[in-house]
Order: sequence, then structure tokens, then C-alpha cells
Amino acid sequence: MGDPAGIGPEVVVAALATARAPAAVVYGERAVLERAAALRGVALPSRIVETAGGALGFVNAAVAAVQRGEARSLCTAPLSKKRVALGSPGFVGHTEHLAAMTSARVAMMLAGPRLRVVLATNHLALREVPLRLNREQIAFVAGLAARELKARFGIAAPRIAVLGLNPHAGDGGIFGDEEERIIAPAIADARAAGVDATGPHPADGYFPQAARGACDAVVALYHDQGLIPAKLIDFRETVNVTLGLPWPRTSPDHGTAEDIAWKGVADPEPMLQALLLAARLAAQ
Repeated sequence: MGDPAGIGPEVVVAALATARAPAAVVYGERAVLERAAALRGVALPSRIVETAGGALGFVNAAVAAVQRGEARSLCTAPLSKKRVALGSPGFVGHTEHLAAMTSARVAMMLAGPRLRVVLATNHLALREVPLRLNREQIAFVAGLAARELKARFGIAAPRIAVLGLNPHAGDGGIFGDEEERIIAPAIADARAAGVDATGPHPADGYFPQAARGACDAVVALYHDQGLIPAKLIDFRETVNVTLGLPWPRTSPDHGTAEDIAWKGVADPEPMLQALLLAARLAAQ
């Protein structure tokens, strides 16, 4: 159900109260969910598992249920990274936490109706990005995106576009050498492994092409490079998907939004889209 101080509880109950919602079990605090249902004027979800341990405890209990085969996918409402990190030092997000829990190598994808973006690096300070990028990681993410799009999204021959790091993809080395030194060799490695990968593409010019269908997924090299256009184009319908886990995991593409929490105005559509995609990926 996400962080009790955020919009998670109310968007969860509101989304599950719609006729389009899939069957779901909610892990969290019943009293909080009852308050959220009363606020939104909807019925309480029929299946609730009372869970201790706060927002991260809800996640851990839900993961355990999926691992036991009691559910086929996981959908997480937003939590506060800062608050979780106070009790669990080193926590930086759902994606990394789930990877550690399952010993899986994963990548984050924002999947919308017009644009899919996969991140080569996740939650890093911007100054760390050039230091963490490497040829093997970029090739891995391109290959993982292709495999998951084929296996779970039903795309027979995925086309993967890899962006450059620097303005104009370095412009022949004028603005940086990462494109020639790291990114282009990584694309060559991905292609040698059978991935239909192209690039490095200048990010500013390529996103409009991608949104018009030039590729099936874009590999962005850092968080905001990929997430800003994804959220700008289709915020209400774009879903965060963790690629590489043993089972599907989704979440809405927003945070706890505490400035509007418990005011009854939070839009449940992103949460509903995340639930629907979790169900579709499980079926696929």
C-alpha cells in the first residue's frame, strides 16, 4: 500500500474500487486503508493482509507471498526513500531492494503507450554517472530490454535504441569521449549477441522519433535523461517496470506526493495502470 504518509493508501483503494481493476491482495495496515477508503468514498479492498514493519515491511511481505506462489506479480505503491533509509541505511529504492532480495540483475523501465525507456543507471548523483557507466552494463541493459520485451510484452523482434551521454552524443568528441570509448563498443557487443541495437543517438533529437515508433525501447544512460520525457509524454499511463526479476513488478511513475496526501484529490489512474500492467505481464 506504500507509505502511510503519502498518497499510496488512497490511490490503492480508489484504483481497486474501479470496475477495471484486477484481483489483488493488499499488504499494509488495515486501519490506514479503512481511513483511505472512507476519504475516497469507496469500498475497502476485500483482501487485506495486516502487515508490520512500515512501508518496507509491506514490500517484503508481498515479495514473500509472490515467492511462495500466492500471487503472480507485485505492484508497489510509492514509499519515501528518505524515511525508509532512516531505518534501513543504504536503501535507495524499490528496484535495488528487489534486486538484492532476489539476487537478480535488473533494470528499470518506464513503459507508456508511446514510449518505453530503460535505464542503464538508476538512482545516482549526476556526478557519479560517468564514473559508473561501462561497456558491459550498457550491453547488458540493451540485451535485457530486448529479452523482456520479447518474453513479456509479446514483441517478436524488439528494436533497442541507445542514447549518448553528452550533448549531441558527443558531436565527434567535442563534448566528451564516452560515446566513442564506451557506448558505441557496448552497442557493438549487444549487436554481436543478437540484439537489434542502434546508436548512440543524441537524446534531445531522438526522443521525438522514439515517441513516433522508431524503436521499441530507448536505453537512457541516467535517471532524468530517460524519466523526464517518459513522464512528460504519458504521465497518467506510464508504468515503472522492473526488468530481470523472476516475476513481474510494476509501480506508478510518481512518488509519495505528500503535499496532496490525505486530501482526497490524488489521481488513482497511474496506480490502476500499474495494477493492470502487472496482471497483463503475469498472464503473458
